[in-house]
Amino acid sequence: MTDIQKVVEVNRKLKNALSSVIVGKDEVKEMLVLALIAGGHVLIEGMPGTAKTKLAKTFAGIISGEFKRIQFTPDMMPADVTGFYLYSPNGDSRFTPGPIFANVVLADELNRTTPRTQAALIEAMQEHQVTIERETLPLSLPFMVVATQVAYGGEGTYPLTDVQLDRFLLKATSRYPSKAEEEQILNNIDSIDDPHITAITSLKEIRELQEMVKRVQVSPSIVEYITSLIGSLRGFPGIQSGPSSRGAIALYKCSRVRAMLEGRDFVIPDDVKHLMIPAVEHRIKIKPESEMDDVTPGMALEWALEQVPVPKLKV
Repeated sequence: MTDIQKVVEVNRKLKNALSSVIVGKDEVKEMLVLALIAGGHVLIEGMPGTAKTKLAKTFAGIISGEFKRIQFTPDMMPADVTGFYLYSPNGDSRFTPGPIFANVVLADELNRTTPRTQAALIEAMQEHQVTIERETLPLSLPFMVVATQVAYGGEGTYPLTDVQLDRFLLKATSRYPSKAEEEQILNNIDSIDDPHITAITSLKEIRELQEMVKRVQVSPSIVEYITSLIGSLRGFPGIQSGPSSRGAIALYKCSRVRAMLEGRDFVIPDDVKHLMIPAVEHRIKIKPESEMDDVTPGMALEWALEQVPVPKLKV
């Protein structure tokens, strides 16, 4: 079996395993697989009760990963995430690891806690390590944060900072199910409530896939296309701050993964276009006065895709 065939087969198994428990949510499932193989993190926005937690827990189970859930609240402290040293009266200390020490960490309702506690995730997400009392502790790989946030501006929320948002490789939206999907949920509620989750891959295989995808060819014209799109967004009228270089990196890495999932060993412009919204939209901040004129990040993305010429690949 070739590298591409192996990635395609693992993707098929992951999607089937998720679909046996989670009805619909195809976009979110795709983002989870893309981010896992690309080595990044996913932010899921949606209303309560739209299967965000169950999706993340199921995902951890089918890749044989250790799963931890952090339910964020306004009174949480950074040590509740990373862990802490417990000191005894005689001066001895014992480290109590926090829930960040897992393969898949669900940061549930991340925007319900303060920016100080949100920041406890930043080092882990970027460097796969945490520093506690001047001691740096590595995290097990693969490591992935799946964060959820309630709709922006909801009651009792703290907006995620630009620095925090930029650490998420992709953002997805968990919407309410359609009528047909909701009927399917009700008809299968007993098996959905108590699912039998079987691991269909291993952490070792996931690490191998992460190395395989690095061999996907990205032509100079595709690289130029990505940088031109990001550059044009920074100059869009009405934008207060455009995407950082992490936006270009996200497009590059995820386009390689999507190419392999589609059975190719090279990236095409459609891979980049397909990922513009999940990889870049959350990195764009609109000026307050432009928001009054109904300017949105989505409008900026559409403008950039229209302005930047699509490269023609040599066959």
